Amino acid sequence: MKMRKNWFILLIIGFAFGLLLAACSSDSASEEDPAEGSDSGEEEPAEEEPASDEPQMGGTLTGAMDTAPAGVFNPIFYEEAYEANILDFTHESLLSQNDSLEFEPNLASDWEINDDQTEITLTLEEGVTWHDGEPFTADDVVFTYKAMSSPGYVEAGGIRTEYVVRLLGYEEFNSGETDEFEGVVAEDDHTVTFKFAEPNVTILKDVNFPIIPEHIFGDVPIDEMAEHPATLNAGEVIGTGPFKFTEMLEREQYVLEKNDDYWKSEPYLDQIVWRIVDQSVMLGLLENGEIDFIADPTGVPAPDFDTVDALDHVEIIEQTDFGYQLMGFIMNHRPDEQVESGELNPDEWIPNEDMSNQQVRQAMAYAIDRQAIVDNLLYGHGSIINAPIAQQFWAYDENAATQYKYDPEQAGALLDEAGYEDTNDDGYRETPDGEEWVVNLNYPTGNQLREDSAPIIADFLEQAGIQIDLRQPKEMTAYQEDLTNNNEDWDLYLLGWSLGSGDPDPSALWKSEAAYNFSRWNNPDSDQLMQEAMQAPEAFEQEYRTEKYSEWQTLFSEDLPALLLYAQNKIYAFNERLNGVDPMPYSFNNDPELWWVSE
Repeated sequence: MKMRKNWFILLIIGFAFGLLLAACSSDSASEEDPAEGSDSGEEEPAEEEPASDEPQMGGTLTGAMDTAPAGVFNPIFYEEAYEANILDFTHESLLSQNDSLEFEPNLASDWEINDDQTEITLTLEEGVTWHDGEPFTADDVVFTYKAMSSPGYVEAGGIRTEYVVRLLGYEEFNSGETDEFEGVVAEDDHTVTFKFAEPNVTILKDVNFPIIPEHIFGDVPIDEMAEHPATLNAGEVIGTGPFKFTEMLEREQYVLEKNDDYWKSEPYLDQIVWRIVDQSVMLGLLENGEIDFIADPTGVPAPDFDTVDALDHVEIIEQTDFGYQLMGFIMNHRPDEQVESGELNPDEWIPNEDMSNQQVRQAMAYAIDRQAIVDNLLYGHGSIINAPIAQQFWAYDENAATQYKYDPEQAGALLDEAGYEDTNDDGYRETPDGEEWVVNLNYPTGNQLREDSAPIIADFLEQAGIQIDLRQPKEMTAYQEDLTNNNEDWDLYLLGWSLGSGDPDPSALWKSEAAYNFSRWNNPDSDQLMQEAMQAPEAFEQEYRTEKYSEWQTLFSEDLPALLLYAQNKIYAFNERLNGVDPMPYSFNNDPELWWVSE
């Protein structure tokens, strides 16, 4: 059989290490002062100043990312986790969450929900200003949600409609039938009411989106907002957060300066600098102190855990990823007209003949030894995941999903049954029509683990007789553009999702019309189950929603628009001089105004 050099050579390099969790204290030890005075006649040696446990003002932190942000620094338009590493520091939502994922006050100090869960009125903090000194008001909240509800928002590249589709009058306003926006109303400068068409199970999640300034974007047409200087340029991006985005050397360095007038408290740090560096040199920079932390979105690569753990001046926090890596199947393609218009209409999609075959997708799942990948690439710092809901959520049900344990015989039997057989004895299977069958596998650069996984996955599939065209990887920005356009030239894609923490509802990724549904999975039963899981009044009972999501996870794993590969543990590493770190289950970037450095 014509195959690449067998990947199992990798297995002899090392086997899984035990899962090691090191959450170290950042407190500094201090020595007692020596007794004053001496009659020995000898000069006492000078003593070092004791280290302070109190937060210190000033200093610069340097973080590292392995991939540059695409450059869209606007919450309603950005797409990548790398851009979130800027926006997490510059923009804020009305609410926040604690480590149990419960909602707490943020820009809104309190709120009241009516009896039938169709309205929520929030009281906003007073005295909050934007980075340019303008006051933050309820009008900014109305404007943000109105922009995401506007006609042309999706066509302009907007993908946050999950936060607005349930608002009262959304369809009429979005379609252009009316200029009246009923869904969000400013009662006064510091009071805002959200109105929903029906009782809303996710009412707190839906009002918890980062706010953008009306005084900057109010006169900008929606189709120009993604290209506006205040979306793209350092120094012009305006938020209410603890840091301002002030400088960038594109694809090399991004600088955040503290917001002296931050409404919660003045940040301790003067500056946070993001450097874009290749993973191959990242650990060396951490070791010699040129960078201070490695965090989201990829963290420390699992194979380097022991190396980093051995550094005396570096602390490690390891936690389960709030997301997963996947191999997606392009089941349908968008016609050119939809790509040009930005429309998503499943009724007009063009089936991708081989990948739209359920038996082919299931066969590929059985052909890949995911546990071997976890053991030998993640060194045990991760787990197989079969259901596309974050493991930290109550809705996650591993037992509801088909497990797809490594079974080459089952893979072969399914392919035979589907009519994909090796008819000319060249080692590769032909299509049911007897034509050469070549499946392309596409993946992006930036995440070394994903890059290392790609040839291994290709080798597993070739051992099942599937000829694979392993494409040259593309830089993430170009890769995501191709995925979005979904031309007729792709079959398989590798991608990772960092999931939203507000609610387990998976519709933003897997509903037929969802912009992030890159597989172009069009399954009415799936859409129906996700809708039922949100349908009041039954959905106000968590037990009901749990049951519906279990049914959905069973359906997902059987129809299989994507094979979930693994959930890699997040391994955060930071110099011990950084204090105040308190990651959330879904992000390292928590309360950065409380971070401080001890020199």
